Amino acid sequence: MTTAGKDILWQPSTQQVAAARMTRFRELVNHNHGLDLADYEALHQWSVDEAPEFWRTLWNFCEVVGQGPGTTVVEDFQLMPGARWFPEARLNYAENLLQGQDDAEAIVFRNERGDSSRLTYSQLRDQVAAFAAALKADGVAAGDRVVGFLPNLPQTVVAMLATSSLGAVWSSCSPDFGVEGVLDRFSQIEPSVLVCADGYFYGGKQHDSLATVELIRQRLKTLRRTVVVSYLGQDRNSVAPFAEGLTLFDDYLAQGAGTKLQFTHLPFDHPLFIMFSSGTTGLPKCMVHSAGGTLLQHLKEHRLHCDLHPADRFFYYTTCGWMMWNWLVSGLASEATIMLYDGHPLKPNPILWDYAQDEKFNIFGTSAKFLEACHKFGLQPGLSHDLASLRCVLSTGSPLAPKSFDYVYREVKKDLQLSSISGGTDIISCFVLGCPVLPVHRGRLQCRGLGMKVEVFDGDAQPVVGEKGELVCTVPFVSMPTGFWNDPQGQRYHQAYFDRFDNIWCHGDFAELIPDGGMIIHGRSDTVLNPGGVRIGTAEIYRVVDGFAEVTESVVVGQDYQGDVRVVLFVALREGLTLDPRLETRLRDRIRAEETPRHVPAVIRQVPAVPRTISGKIVELAVRNILHGLPVKNTEALANPESLTYFSHMAAELS
Repeated sequence: MTTAGKDILWQPSTQQVAAARMTRFRELVNHNHGLDLADYEALHQWSVDEAPEFWRTLWNFCEVVGQGPGTTVVEDFQLMPGARWFPEARLNYAENLLQGQDDAEAIVFRNERGDSSRLTYSQLRDQVAAFAAALKADGVAAGDRVVGFLPNLPQTVVAMLATSSLGAVWSSCSPDFGVEGVLDRFSQIEPSVLVCADGYFYGGKQHDSLATVELIRQRLKTLRRTVVVSYLGQDRNSVAPFAEGLTLFDDYLAQGAGTKLQFTHLPFDHPLFIMFSSGTTGLPKCMVHSAGGTLLQHLKEHRLHCDLHPADRFFYYTTCGWMMWNWLVSGLASEATIMLYDGHPLKPNPILWDYAQDEKFNIFGTSAKFLEACHKFGLQPGLSHDLASLRCVLSTGSPLAPKSFDYVYREVKKDLQLSSISGGTDIISCFVLGCPVLPVHRGRLQCRGLGMKVEVFDGDAQPVVGEKGELVCTVPFVSMPTGFWNDPQGQRYHQAYFDRFDNIWCHGDFAELIPDGGMIIHGRSDTVLNPGGVRIGTAEIYRVVDGFAEVTESVVVGQDYQGDVRVVLFVALREGLTLDPRLETRLRDRIRAEETPRHVPAVIRQVPAVPRTISGKIVELAVRNILHGLPVKNTEALANPESLTYFSHMAAELS
């Protein structure tokens, strides 16, 4: 580590750079193409200038299993959307994830109660083969949909891989979704099989799911089978009252036991996953992601940007309703051991750090909110735990505040790569992420991903550097959705990303490109504040407010008021505390000092809780709609819809 540059918190040693897969890849590109690309910035420029050749080289470097890449890398490359990648190739996603050595650990599982289990690659292959055979016996074929309403269990991975081995399409929700939230998603895609659990554990409590499952089954008329994982330990007598067509997971496996593992090879753009938007402004969008695009993009991000190697212990704290679950599971394609966790991350103790120590995590992925909570709780994992094996911490879900960067390097570990990453369900991957051969700067995302021509546009659709604007991608890439489900003309797909700038992906992030290639995400574009006509990202206020020990969480919105926009800040405080004039003054003074006078809220109010989606994201638009007398269309997408009640009461006062 070096202290060169006051905002550089870490940079790799000469030995680390030399050993990185990113360096090997750059050297291969130089050798194959007679180039002299000296560093990451040069490699990235080549990867977007010569995007088809980049993706072909990546396919070969990662030794993708399948027939390909073929002579044609991409058809209609000038079209976005419309480009078609690797039209001659055929492959199977599950086959690429099941190449690990027989005795190597594929999956390690732990939950908040301390229950644990393990699967080797050989055991995983056997279970996938058995589950696939049972699905096939139920008539599931390529293109059919299989859905999961499940905790983050090994059985969930087995069911997904079995589904994809047949060329069927997988989609999932976590079990804390309500009935309507599940149906808003699954009813749109007409699944043949539902895989669920009898319940789940969270925050020290046991939650039974069977009654919810039965309500879902009654309204999903296309279901031919429901498979139940006995996670709470319930037996056949417990599930018997819930009608025929329901089978315990272990019994379903037994039906296909001893079957040889087979894979259906399909085109590169054959559907693999259907992912859903948060659905807070209407029915969730159903984004269709391809098997080849997902695989190749994840291989790039894992092997090059995370330097993931076989047998590495790879963890991400996620549920099955968030794209980070899909991203984590793809780690199997690099023959890593994926570490699954189900339950609360901090109750009744900092179990994730225990898990990291006990299982010798190499890569620890989590949310910005988790790191912020660890900071506020005064946790010092670097002192309380042995984290010698840990070399990379990943953070996403919201922008990682500069103070959280400081916290990680002060209280977790000095010598590690801290990568704030950003992309989304829309692309099932990242636009901006980490790089093992680059330094980590305080408050910044390290780099734009290889093959991703990410730029920032101003209001005149001109690229800018060092200024805030719209995050866009100006060249097609392999993990773009192939479309939205039930959108045959592509109208909803086009409206979502291409209406703002013709033939250019507009992601909806308010961002700033740094001259050295790093980036800062200032928030979502649709929640940008605009007091006095000056655009302010909400993340700029959160990173100040969330630094207050008194504040547990906050939400900031812009309210149309007397011909302008005023900034309104809502804060939830630690138990027993009340927002008083002194705390209000401190909040305003620090926001003014660390940002600008325009960032200072005109109104600050205390609330019991802040509305969040089930994946933990703050729902600023819901609060803004309430203050403007507009409906919140889909409260089923919220983890805590009751939190909206207070904002409804406040709307009249603030009008």
